[in-house]
Amino acid sequence: MNHYYLKARLFPTVLTAIPAIVFYNYFIAPLYNENLAGVFTTLPTITNTVFSAAIVFLLIQLNRFCAKEFFQKVYFNQDLKMPTTNHLLWKDLTFEESIKRKIRKKILEQFNIDLLSEEEEKAEELQARKIITTAISQVRICLQGNQMLFQHNIEYGFFRNLVGGSLLAVIFSSLILLLAFINSYSQLRVIAIVLIIIYLIPLALSKFFIKRYGEYYSKILYEQFLSHTPQQKQI
Repeated sequence: MNHYYLKARLFPTVLTAIPAIVFYNYFIAPLYNENLAGVFTTLPTITNTVFSAAIVFLLIQLNRFCAKEFFQKVYFNQDLKMPTTNHLLWKDLTFEESIKRKIRKKILEQFNIDLLSEEEEKAEELQARKIITTAISQVRICLQGNQMLFQHNIEYGFFRNLVGGSLLAVIFSSLILLLAFINSYSQLRVIAIVLIIIYLIPLALSKFFIKRYGEYYSKILYEQFLSHTPQQKQI
């Protein structure tokens, strides 16, 4: 288990898995706990612990899927409008023109990828974005092992997966609320309402979180790329 998996995938899942665990323990586990207790008294506890861990593992995958498919894809149009792409466009004002020229020149020298000129970009912006996206994938490979970039990648991944997990948490909390009304669980209704309110906050701020930390990552990516010296291959 590396640091990215721990901090960017597991931690946000732990924070957003509460409704799913509550749903399982209140409405699923009781269906078979009595039968298990008849076989072995501690078996329900063991089973519930194992299933809860399995739910967390499953949510790690689902959170990432939801974050990428429902939020990142919507906000960034499948990487074509990621900050890393936008920042290299001539019309974008994040970097000074001289900095963008240095980045583009280094991309051409290292990867033999010639990004479109300002005039070409105006005529074919979609093509310009596609070429930049290809170049960025090479830049990331080039910067593998860069600790500063890795840290910002963790921060971006944490908030992106937190947003994806919050969506699932609201869905499970809503199911809990519905079943609590049906079964007249007054205390559980209150818990469900509180959980819905808590997890709606990251969803409401999802665009801010994802775009802001995406911009942080992009700036660090290009700063580190400009200062990076390619290692010469040994013969």
